[in-house]
Amino acid sequence: MYAIIKTGGKQYRVNEGLILKIEKIAGEKGDKVTLPEVLLVSGDDGVLKVGDPVVAGASVIAEICEQGKDKKIIVYKYKKRKNYRRKQGHRQPFTKIKIEQIVVG
Repeated sequence: MYAIIKTGGKQYRVNEGLILKIEKIAGEKGDKVTLPEVLLVSGDDGVLKVGDPVVAGASVIAEICEQGKDKKIIVYKYKKRKNYRRKQGHRQPFTKIKIEQIVVG
């Protein structure tokens, strides 16, 4: 059984037991979160339920494993012959979750 969920402006294919790194969501380590935007659910028998835009009554329950920041990326702006240089670093916050249950209503 798997589902396609939408969180943080991105879509992910998830199944039970999967550990996933997503955009930061509120919560502490060990908290349970419910992800309500389920776009597609595939049952064990192979039957697909496709949402319009989401599957009614379906949700995904996950546990927060970690809150953190990714590796630093460097953003460098430069214009030739104009003495314009800007160097800036950025570390994107993330949440690592473990999918515990896919609920089909």
